[in-house]
Formats: sequence, structure tokens, C-alpha cells
Amino acid sequence: MDDYSAFVPKVHFEQIPIKNLVSNQEYQRNLSISHVQRTVENFDLYQINPVKVSRRNGVNYVFNGQHTIEIVAIVSGTRDTPVWCMIYDDLEYTQEADIFANQLKYVKPLLPYEIFMANVEAGNDEQLIIKSLVESYGLSITYNKIPGGICAVACLEYIYRKFGFHVLDRTLRLCIGTWEGDSNSLSSNMLKGIAQLIVAFEDLLKDDLFKEKVGAFSAKDIGRTARERKAGSLGYSESMLIAYNKKLKAPLKWSKLYKIKSAMAGDGYDTAEDETSAEEETPN
Repeated sequence: MDDYSAFVPKVHFEQIPIKNLVSNQEYQRNLSISHVQRTVENFDLYQINPVKVSRRNGVNYVFNGQHTIEIVAIVSGTRDTPVWCMIYDDLEYTQEADIFANQLKYVKPLLPYEIFMANVEAGNDEQLIIKSLVESYGLSITYNKIPGGICAVACLEYIYRKFGFHVLDRTLRLCIGTWEGDSNSLSSNMLKGIAQLIVAFEDLLKDDLFKEKVGAFSAKDIGRTARERKAGSLGYSESMLIAYNKKLKAPLKWSKLYKIKSAMAGDGYDTAEDETSAEEETPN
């Protein structure tokens, strides 16, 4: 008989009440209250993973899943609630710490595109609406940067969630009407930069004038000027506002743009480009 013991951990599963679990080891990170609260608000029974437990001297030490048990305790309203635990009986404290430190070392995180398309397959409204909107302009959600493809899916989701359907719609309409689907115009910073202008100036920003004046510059030119000014999407907003205001008798006020940017500060969105393909990833 073949021996597979070297490839199968010696564990067993039990349902253990949360009150009988200990998760205050020194090697663990501090509990993130914001993460717990956010997950509680979006609780999904099918997203609960088994808690990894090291049973030493009769004590159940949690070395992976401390946030899970706090979330379940809050949602259920009691620490008597049991959770499924994967129990190791042969670990020392130092081994627990080593497993905790290296548990994600060789895990490949999901890309924004992969998460987006999984949500589409799941029939989730938000991603289906965004996909339909993008396709209504003759574009597609793509994995790599190609003509007529948008791979800045995290940015599309951000604009939709932060500002709503109509701002995202107008953002795409302005972008496509100005640069006709040039792949350089469909970056995360460009799209978010346009959205910021729309939110800041609303009807004061004239679509036809934007296409005429900003469209006089290529998407590459806008990006080049943006990088000379500020990092991220604000640099793109500024670059486009400079082009738009050129020779206008009543230019749009910069203070409105900075007011919007200030209101968005700390919203958790990274302004760096998010369109990363498998070929562009850097190995650990």
C-alpha cells in the first residue's frame, strides 16, 4: 500500500464553541476592528473557512482564523456558537508561529479581473451592470491591456460604488468620445481622473468642449503631463483641467477639484494603476 502520510497533515475536525478557543498568541497580528465590522455587515455563511487550531496541553490555540471567530461571535450574538476547527495535536509554539508567518508566502492572490469575472459568473448585479455598460460602448472587460479593452476593473467598480452608475456612464462616454478607445486612455488613473472632474464640476463641465479641448492632446500626452505634476489620478485630473481651461474666458475653478479630492482622501482606493496581467506580475 502506498504511503501518503508525508503529504497529508495529521489533523481532525471538530466543532468547538468560540468561548473555548484562545487567540492571543504573541506572533499574531492585532485584531482589525474595521475588517471585522465590514465582514459582519456583509456576512456570508459560505465564506467561513475552518479555523486552524493547535491543541497543546488541552488548550485550543487559534493560529489561523482569529478574525473568523470574532465575526461569527458578533453575528451570532454569543461566544457559545461553535465553529469548525482543523485541529493539530503535534505542534509546538514555535511551529505555530512559523506556519502563521509563512501561510501566504506561496499563495497567489486573485487578480481584480479574476474576481470580477467570478462575480459575473455568480450573477452578481454590480459586475453584470458594469460589464453591460462597458459593452454598450463597444468595449470589453479584458485580462490584458489591448485596444478596446478595459482591464482596470477595480477602478470601474470603485467609480460605480463611490459615485454611482451615471458618473461611470459619463466617464466612459467622455473617455471614448475623446480618444476613441485608445488603450492608453482606458487606464485606471485616466478613468478615475475623468470621474473626479465630473463629480467636481457636474454640469459646468461641458462634454463637447471636453472632447474638443482635451482631445486635442493624445492620451499619452495627458499621462506625460500628469506624471510631471502629481502621482496617481489627481495628476491626470489636473492635466485634463489644464487642457480644458486653456483660453477659456471663464475657466473652471481648481478649488472645486481639490475639494472633491480632499473628500475622497482615505477612502481606501489605491490610485496606482490596477490593471495587472499575469505576464506583468513580479514573482516573490
